[in-house]
Amino acid sequence: MSRTFRVVAWSTGNVGVHVIAGIDARPDLELVGLWVSNPAKVGKDAGRLARLGRNLGVAATNDVDAVLALKPDVVVHTAMADDRLMEALADIQRILRSGINVLSSGPVFLQYPFGVVDDSMITPVQEAALAGGVSLFVNGVDPGFANDALPLVLTGVSERIDEVRCSEILNYNTYNQPMVLFDIMGFGRPLDQVPMILQPGVLTMAWGSVVRQLAAGLDVELDSVEEWYERRPATETFEVDAGTIEQGSAAALHFEVRGIRKGKAVIVLEHVTRLHDDLAPEWPQPAGHGCYRVEVSGEPNYTLDLQLLGSDGDHNTAGLKATAMRLVNAIPAVVDGSPGLLTALDLPPITGRGLVT
Repeated sequence: MSRTFRVVAWSTGNVGVHVIAGIDARPDLELVGLWVSNPAKVGKDAGRLARLGRNLGVAATNDVDAVLALKPDVVVHTAMADDRLMEALADIQRILRSGINVLSSGPVFLQYPFGVVDDSMITPVQEAALAGGVSLFVNGVDPGFANDALPLVLTGVSERIDEVRCSEILNYNTYNQPMVLFDIMGFGRPLDQVPMILQPGVLTMAWGSVVRQLAAGLDVELDSVEEWYERRPATETFEVDAGTIEQGSAAALHFEVRGIRKGKAVIVLEHVTRLHDDLAPEWPQPAGHGCYRVEVSGEPNYTLDLQLLGSDGDHNTAGLKATAMRLVNAIPAVVDGSPGLLTALDLPPITGRGLVT
């Protein structure tokens, strides 16, 4: 008889709603609790908050002690961490010390923090997990599956590798998260304003984990990690789901985080983000509506495009679902993993076991 894992979902944001749906979809998972930050959501059924159109029999609460008292096997934590880093870390450490495994979508540097952030950002998390005798796994689709498991599997059929390039090529026009688009990424803002994401060191803190983990997986010692970016303005005023993009304001962003060895880039994390398909036509173009692309240059040369499309016809929905399900489907492996901070290099292949209908 297969084991059933008792799960608490932590938040009902853009990713959290898909986590609830994903937990409900797996026969080996039982949703036993739901934590929310918004008092207006307290007492509402998880199924309604996740827009499933039915009740799941689990009411939302903002009482952390009540959630921890449920003693679940795992908490799937998807609360926003980008603008509340220390608070998110404190929440995660508290859960871990309570003896509960955590799978989280952030802070993203924890997907592989070694050589990326100072030990003072890693040690407290490690100590909390060890004190609780449980594991922490931070992942998603990017940073995550599209630039850890996917490229490492592809390199397994290489004879020689000159460069591994992992790219996200997406139009974010339906991504309804104004704080991320406007305040963090700087879209809709004047081009002479440098947004949070482009402040020196921030790209490396967020996606350096991708470069460092791939280097570790390929046994490559990097000499340095470098950042590069360019932006383009809107050629006209237009609307996106998150708001208005005025003509002349930032509307397209292209950046790279490059792992350098012997003077050349050998591992590259690249993002090509547009808010309108017609912008920067000379930049890399997606396959389909949007894609994650892995290019392995060497012998032979490989290009692998992972196209995204939700059943609602939206590629951004698919990306949010991919982030959620990367966490949900990894629950059994993480619970059975060694106590401490786990990375994709520590886990077996994660499959959609039990999901075929």
